[in-house]
Amino acid sequence: MADLDPTDLAAAARIAAEHLAGLGERPVWRPVPEAERAWLSGQELPERGRPLGELLEDARTRVLPYPMGNGHPRFFGWVNSPPNPAGVLVEPLAAALNPSCAGGDHAGPHLERAVVRWLAELVGFPHPPGGGLLTSGASMATVICLATARQRAALADGWDAREEGLSGRPPMVMYVTEEGHSCLHKAAQLLGLGSRQVRVVPVDGAYRMDVGALRVMVEEDLRAGLRPFCVAGSAGTVNSGAVDPLDEIADVAAEHGLWFHVDGAYGALGVLADGAAPHYAGLERADSLALDPHKWLGVPVGCGCALLRDPGAARAAFSLVPSYLIDENAGDLGWFSEYGPEQTRPFRALKTWATLSHLGRSGVERLVNHTTGLARTLAAMVEESGDFELLAPVTTSITAFRYRPRPDGLDALNRAIPGVVQARGNAFITGTRLGGRDALRACFLHPDTTERDLAVLLEEIRLAAKTL
Repeated sequence: MADLDPTDLAAAARIAAEHLAGLGERPVWRPVPEAERAWLSGQELPERGRPLGELLEDARTRVLPYPMGNGHPRFFGWVNSPPNPAGVLVEPLAAALNPSCAGGDHAGPHLERAVVRWLAELVGFPHPPGGGLLTSGASMATVICLATARQRAALADGWDAREEGLSGRPPMVMYVTEEGHSCLHKAAQLLGLGSRQVRVVPVDGAYRMDVGALRVMVEEDLRAGLRPFCVAGSAGTVNSGAVDPLDEIADVAAEHGLWFHVDGAYGALGVLADGAAPHYAGLERADSLALDPHKWLGVPVGCGCALLRDPGAARAAFSLVPSYLIDENAGDLGWFSEYGPEQTRPFRALKTWATLSHLGRSGVERLVNHTTGLARTLAAMVEESGDFELLAPVTTSITAFRYRPRPDGLDALNRAIPGVVQARGNAFITGTRLGGRDALRACFLHPDTTERDLAVLLEEIRLAAKTL
């Protein structure tokens, strides 16, 4: 391209490198000043095109200074990782190629076959040829998996949900816990199941699914003439990192012919932590698994993955090939676009391949062990303190706790603390509700976070509370 000057590419690389190199010395997060917010959101489309160098300067001075904060070692909010350097390095190359990875005989789809297989192998999920695809994130992966489950249930009952819709049929029912991710509920709404048909299963004292309650609920729904079709377990919830008793859930699913889906978007890779495998027993029995390489692995956003025990079931739920896309050389597996709703698909595989190749299996294991170790260390610090309270066992790399300097008013206090901590800029933490109480939660994903950073976090919480 005539207007793409190599010096601009070099400048962009230098700006990115300088940004990443200085993150630890800058505030974790700071609010966008009003003037900058007005510029960012209120610009008019230029009448004439602007030079690339000017755009880079705007990005350097008006975009990069106001990050979400997730690149900083003391960012403990939500489940957002720093970008792996290998993913950053190759992202411009994917943009330079700019392919659609719907299918075809080019590098993108072939590389995607490899990285999907790698992800399945890392977490111990069965991987038949074609048994998965990369997505924008776990939300889209969940839609794919549940749509596949819906179609399989309909076909088993002698009708076609794609052809006939759901009207006039017994309502299909799905089971999740109160700790299940919101993307499960959104998927049920989007797929026409309706929130009313999403059964919320109680949890035990460790915030894991109560399988006895699940069994009772399924049997009650069967007697009521409904159509139970799917149960979704969690391999690492976002609130506390809890892993449901997957093997027991798989037993119930097998007894009643339910599709067994596992939400491992954040936590599935936790199976690689030393001594963690028993918590994940039964994961390999799932019909589908959603996981996010852009979470624990640090693949630049957005990259999720849907893994499927029976890829043919997903193809039955989605395949629709118009005449202009027929590919006689596609082979038995066809195109990726036959296994989900996306037709034009970006080259997600390159940054995923680079990240996994850069880490290697041993590097992934080190990262998982480092971050789960931090969660356990913070839990110990909380329990040893006189003014904090641990709210849930630590299973993955999330520690759920609250500040308890006094006996009353704790919900209001802990609800207000995160905003004050964030504004101070020395650490970033978010809040949630757990067991009916307002809580704080710290999620560890950064490879450079240290135990010293944990001490800073607790002190920042104490200082924030003094202003409330």
